[in-house]
Amino acid sequence: MPPFDVANDVYIQLKDAFSRLVAEHDLARDEMDVTCSRLTAQQAIGDPQHTDYPIIRGREYMVAASFRGAVGQAFTDTFFGDFRGTVSDVIGLPLNDNHERAVFVAGLNAVLCSVGLIEGTEHCRDDEPVECARRLPEYLSAKHPEARNILVAGFQPRMIEALSRQYDVRVIDLDPDNIGASKFGVLIDGPDMALSHLAWCDLALVTGTTLVNGTMSDYWSEKPVVFYGVTIAGAAHLLGLERFCFCAPSLVDRG
Repeated sequence: MPPFDVANDVYIQLKDAFSRLVAEHDLARDEMDVTCSRLTAQQAIGDPQHTDYPIIRGREYMVAASFRGAVGQAFTDTFFGDFRGTVSDVIGLPLNDNHERAVFVAGLNAVLCSVGLIEGTEHCRDDEPVECARRLPEYLSAKHPEARNILVAGFQPRMIEALSRQYDVRVIDLDPDNIGASKFGVLIDGPDMALSHLAWCDLALVTGTTLVNGTMSDYWSEKPVVFYGVTIAGAAHLLGLERFCFCAPSLVDRG
């Protein structure tokens, strides 16, 4: 497939790549279900040690798509109702808002998982978020040894806590309750600081949720970008993006 072109619309490229894969596997008329609920801690990530994750605080929903026994998930802050339709219906969504993008991304993840192209499409549980964060500095040190200044887009508390012990870290988040707060000795800024922090950093660590909320392109620059989480799973595979998700070990070394 052609490499990802940062100058062109990511959703157009993603739809084109998804459409080619669906045609190759003759999946266009197959049906899928996409549902959403405000998950409890137990439903979302089992029994975590901490309660400061955005989904536990009620700032996010988890959207789950089901296709041929495979599950694809995506985080969003907006969901207007469950979806049922064909794979072609999912591809045909206009992607004008976070709801449509969440349905599309969760469906994409479910389909790619069902045909065996990706793993790690369901959120990790219990102590795994802590273990994932613990492994992150080690991963970045091996893959990007030149990086000293890290921009984190999206407040993932365990990752920021782990990185702040070894790197200079700046954080951008969309949650107004986080903006202006200091967490683990790191000030959390709003999206107005994206350009400034990109100029400062050696590497951007970006939540895959930016694919749903429409801010993914804000973090393209000449600097390396590493995406993390379940939401970006399918897009990372189709577009050749680097993804870190330690609980999906076969994907850790992509990029």
